Amino acid sequence: MKTLIQKIHIEADYSFACRTYRTPDFETAWHKHVECELILITAGNGTALIGDHIGDYMEGDVFLLNMNLPHWFRKSKNEDIGSAIVVHFKKDFWGEKFLNLPELATIARVLQNENTGIQLTGELQKEIAQFLRRMEQTAGFDRIQLLLTSLQCIGESSEQNIITTAFDGVSSKEENSIIEAVMEYSFKNFLNPISLKEIAAIANMSISTFCRFFKKNIKKSYFDFLKEIRVSHACKLLRESDTPVLAVCYHCGYNSWSHFSKQFKAVKKASPLQYRKQYRVGGKL
Repeated sequence: MKTLIQKIHIEADYSFACRTYRTPDFETAWHKHVECELILITAGNGTALIGDHIGDYMEGDVFLLNMNLPHWFRKSKNEDIGSAIVVHFKKDFWGEKFLNLPELATIARVLQNENTGIQLTGELQKEIAQFLRRMEQTAGFDRIQLLLTSLQCIGESSEQNIITTAFDGVSSKEENSIIEAVMEYSFKNFLNPISLKEIAAIANMSISTFCRFFKKNIKKSYFDFLKEIRVSHACKLLRESDTPVLAVCYHCGYNSWSHFSKQFKAVKKASPLQYRKQYRVGGKL
C-alpha cells in the first residue's frame, strides 16, 4: 500500500508544480500532502473520495483541495485512461507575509481553512479550466499571475460547492493501509451485499472496533460510505445510459426500490427520475 503522505516534486526553475498526470501516473490511491491542489480532470470519470465526500467526477470538473486533505480520484474502470492537470502549491511559497497584504484578502480567505475541499461549477469552472490549461504551458511571472488570478476568481464567485470541511484524516501508515484495503474491497464488491462481519475481517478487527475505527477516520459509518458509493454508481447509470430507472436500482446493489429511492434522495436531494431529467436538461446535481 502507498503511504498516506505524498511528496510533490517541484522543478528547480519553478516555485510550484503544474503538470499533467496521465495513466499510470494518474492512479494515486488515498493520500494527502502539505500542498494545496487545484485540479482539472481532462480525461476519464469515476468516483471522487475527498475527505468525507463521495461523489462522481468527469472530464471538465475542477476541484480546489486545501492542504492536508486526503483524497482519491478512482476510475470507473481499470482499463480507462485517467488524466488531469494538477497544480500543487504551498500556502507560503510566495513568502510568509505575502497573503497578509490587504489587496490579497480574498485569496487569503480561500486558503485559510485547512482540510477543506470545493468543486467549481458553472462559468467559474470553465474559466478556471482555461487558466489551468494556459498555466501548464506558461513560465515565469505569467505562471504565478495565472495562479493568483485563478484564486482571486474563486474567492469572488459563488459558483462553487463546498464538498468537505475541517476533515482531519488518518495520520499513520498502518491506519492508511487498512483504509485503502477497506475501500478497495468495497469498490470491488459494492454491487453485492456486504456485512459488517465481512468488512471487519478485511480490516482484521472485531465488528465494534472496526465501526469505531471507520467512523473516526472517515467521519461516517461504513454503511453510509457504502450507500454513497452505490448512489454514485446509480448517478453514472442515470446520466450515461437509458437503463430504466427501476432497473438502475437493481444494478446498484439494492433489492428494494423504496429503499433505493429513499437512500438516493438522502444523498442527492432529488429522486432518481428527477436527477436524470435535470441532468439531461443541462444541470448537474
